[in-house]
Amino acid sequence: MRALSTDGELAMSPLYESEPMGPSDQPDYVNAVCAFDTDLEPEALLAALQRIEAANGRVRPAPRWSARTLDLDILLCEDRVVATADLVVPHPGIAERAFVLRPLVDLDPALAVPGLGPAIALLERLGESGLQPHARR
Repeated sequence: MRALSTDGELAMSPLYESEPMGPSDQPDYVNAVCAFDTDLEPEALLAALQRIEAANGRVRPAPRWSARTLDLDILLCEDRVVATADLVVPHPGIAERAFVLRPLVDLDPALAVPGLGPAIALLERLGESGLQPHARR
């Protein structure tokens, strides 16, 4: 991710574990959020993230909700709203996923999600059951 940053700076949340979405016969998710400034437009950033996923063994296409080696999503692009055939920002599931909101709030407790409001309020509505700090192994 540092390579995508305009200044090499990267802020990263703590790691969290959560139960997988979809089939339960896969390992728990390990989740984190990072924030950085980039000169890339959202679709170019998506392409760069998908190259990183592929370099780390992610195979596309794969069955929906299947286990994967790495899943990099664009959650937010400042206060921009993007809706193209390949990309929707804010991420369409952001308000339903504590494993996304908790790390976002860790990075910026005052963060507002465009069109949805304060991230902390979204997280409070969901609660944080099933979300655990990740014990590095």
